[in-house]
Amino acid sequence: AIVARVEAVRRDHSHREARIPPRLRRRRSPASDQGSSLAPSASRGAPVEGHYIRFNRLFSQGRNVVIVAVDHGEFFGPTPGIVNLPEAIERVGQADGILLSPGMLRHCGHAFDYRGAPMAIVRLNWSTVYCDQWSYRQAHSARVISPSEALALGADIALASLTLRTGDEARDRDNVALFTQLAAEKRQAGIPLIGEFYPVAPADLRREELHAQVLTACRILAELGADAIKTFYTGARFSEVTAACPVPIFALGAEKLPKEMDALKLAHDAVAAGARGVVFGRNVIQANDPAAFLGALRLVVKDGASPEEAAKDHDLDK
Repeated sequence: AIVARVEAVRRDHSHREARIPPRLRRRRSPASDQGSSLAPSASRGAPVEGHYIRFNRLFSQGRNVVIVAVDHGEFFGPTPGIVNLPEAIERVGQADGILLSPGMLRHCGHAFDYRGAPMAIVRLNWSTVYCDQWSYRQAHSARVISPSEALALGADIALASLTLRTGDEARDRDNVALFTQLAAEKRQAGIPLIGEFYPVAPADLRREELHAQVLTACRILAELGADAIKTFYTGARFSEVTAACPVPIFALGAEKLPKEMDALKLAHDAVAAGARGVVFGRNVIQANDPAAFLGALRLVVKDGASPEEAAKDHDLDK
């Protein structure tokens, strides 16, 4: 009888959730997300647009998401861990999605061409904000590929970055203009768009200033049309960011952390504060054993395991 009542409640909840606009649904913990999605599904008889179909595949069964970024070469050239990207990408096949440049998708198609493969996430624009090696501080952005061109290459999801507070009003305007143009084109192409907020010289910002910028910019990205957002985890107040944003937020890993346990704790704390997943690059690809670390990361982000439990399960160095 108890089981029957639980199933009835679940059916009623699913029926009600189907009527709620996807971007307004409450983000829940991994355990309570089983079987939910971010958009009405075709099985419920509701019309569904292409970008919702692709987005729901990323959030399989409504669970949180682990994305591995391997697009560093687009800004830094050959990067430890992904010097031979077609070979290295095979070690991160457990990821829900892999972020890479459009040029490298052409060389790494084997990582996405089978049932159950990660989703291909392609970066649409290029920005000087990432080029720390050249001490750039102006955050000029340039279009690399359109959403429809990314779709034709085989991309499932697109990503575009936005930097604000560059110190130049015209540059901020131009950055917003490029992002909104890409957002308009992604709707026509039927491909979801992850917006990335990356501030100028984030390592130079005080924690309070970084939080203030992330809080403001994430809401702006959602207002401009992003379907999800990738940005910095800002610490104890990160729940303010997720609460103020109607679209899913992914915490990025940024620089390689000293210990693998540090990266797992970052992921754990971000999800506890309302993040719907993580986008980790160097913390995965430069791990002692990328596949083992990724397995532990999945336990933390998707299954709600503690960092200690996940590390022990995969024999990670703490």
